[in-house]
This record gives sequence, structure tokens and C-alpha cells, in this order.
Amino acid sequence: MRSPTQPELTPGDVAAKVRAAFGSGVTVADATELSGGGFAAVWRARLSDGRDVVLKVGPSPQVPLLTYEHGMIACETAYFRLVAERVPDVPTPRVLHHGDGWLFTTFLPGTPLSADRGGDHDAVREQLGSAVARVHTVTGGHFGYPGPRPQAATWRAALSSMVEALLADAATWQVALPVDADLIRAAVADSPELDEVDRPALVHFDLWDGNVLAAGGRLTGLVDGERYLYGDPLVDFVSPLLLRRVEDEPEHPFARGYAAATGAPVAFDAPARRRLALYRLYLYLLMTVEVPSRGITDEWRRTGLARLLAEEVRRLAR
Repeated sequence: MRSPTQPELTPGDVAAKVRAAFGSGVTVADATELSGGGFAAVWRARLSDGRDVVLKVGPSPQVPLLTYEHGMIACETAYFRLVAERVPDVPTPRVLHHGDGWLFTTFLPGTPLSADRGGDHDAVREQLGSAVARVHTVTGGHFGYPGPRPQAATWRAALSSMVEALLADAATWQVALPVDADLIRAAVADSPELDEVDRPALVHFDLWDGNVLAAGGRLTGLVDGERYLYGDPLVDFVSPLLLRRVEDEPEHPFARGYAAATGAPVAFDAPARRRLALYRLYLYLLMTVEVPSRGITDEWRRTGLARLLAEEVRRLAR
């Protein structure tokens, strides 16, 4: 089902964007819409000069969005440029052109892990852990999201602001939460473990299998950097093991690859476990709150997520 945030483009619209970006001398030989995303429209286009490119177009300004979603195409542009400049060995798309709410990048080879059901992904996940560890060496000037969105001078204040924004969105969209909002607030407020995070590392946040490309057992791309933020590196240990707990799988290939890149095993001690629970809480809350704005009808998004979110809140209760 198409999300209300995804504009419906035609091949003619794609051709017009190509002319605007690359000039009137470049035309479109072929164009196909790509599946898998839920926020923007994404098309692959083969240009008359032989290049394959990806066009991403965000929602129009009239479409209602969640607080953290504003300006996400510009954020994705910034993420790809930042990675290309600071950690160029990490495979991300290279920005070719961008405008107000749209972006052209290079097309990366490979298939999303989510589409390769029968493959052995351990080697790719290990390479992913190593790549993410290198991305985490980039340090920001604040904690939280870039731009005019939730951020703060400390990680605890930033995460609290991020949670508050989602709770406000839940009220606006009349989303029924499985637990009282004050219990969610208390989980963050009662977590001095967050104060252990004193460096705002660059984190991708959305490393589920659909955003990880691979070919022949080799990592070929990290895509969809639009949700990036600055914070605790452990944030990026949640989405690669979506709906599971990495602390229960310390030998997971992602953790192995990360440890190999940093030269030290990943510590899953009590403070780290509590922070991981908070980051799962935040992700499950986000996935719950976005249901109406994305037009999601999947029943599990109400029942399954409600159970997971309530479970993390119970785990965090002191």
C-alpha cells in the first residue's frame, strides 16, 4: 500500500527532474519505480549517457508529517555527503544533484538483504558492523537530529526531546499507546546511564535489512540515511537486529564486525543494556506513531508493536 507521504510520479515527471538536474542534453532511456521504501518516492533511471541513477522525491509541503520527518530529503543529502567526505570507504550512494525535496544519487549494485531470503548473510552483517563502526568515528556538534528538530547539548536531554516530539505526534494523530505516556517519559528521565554518552557519534538509525545492499557475499551499500542523528553508537545496534535484543546475541556477526573494527569487544553491561532498551522503546514508539500518517493497515503494527513497546517499558521500570 502506498504511503500518503509518497508522491505518485510518472516517467514524465522523472524525465523533467532529469532535465532540471543534468541539463536538456540528457534524457531518460528507461525509468522504473523501486519498492521497499515508505516515506519518499524512489525511482531508478538509466540516462542517455549510460549512467544509472536514483531519484528520490519527498512529500509535498502540504502533506502532514511527524515532527522528525521534516526536511528528511535534505538530511539524506547531508548524510551521504558527510560519509563520502569523512569515511569514503563505507559504501553509500554519492550525491549527484539535489533540490527542494528531491535528490539524485548514484545507483549502487546489490540486493537488499530483506529481498534475499535464502542467502547466507553472516559475512555481509559482519562487514556491516565494521562499516558502521567507521561511521561512528564521525562526531557531531550536538546530540539529536540535525536541523530544526529535536536536539540538545546532552544525550539524555536530546533523547527526552525526541521522545516528547513523538508523544506530541501521537496526540495529534490520536494514536492509542499501549502504555501511559508518562511511563515512557519516566523511563528516559530515570536513566542516568544516558549521561555516560559524552560524544555525539554519527548514527544511521535505520539499518534494517531493507537498507543494506549486498552482492556475492559482499556489502555494497548503506542507503536511506534520511533518519540519521548524533548520539550513542549503541543506537545502531537496534535496527540491524530488528525486534530482537543484541545483548542476548553477543556473538552476532554485526557485533563481531563492529568489535573487529574498533579493536575491542562491544560491552553489553548493565548500563548498556538499559540504554539499548531505551533505544528499542524509541524505535517501537516511532513505528507505532507513524501508523496513521503512513496509512499503514498491517494488524501487527497495532498488536505486535504494542506488546514489544509495553515490554520494554516494563523492563525499564525501576
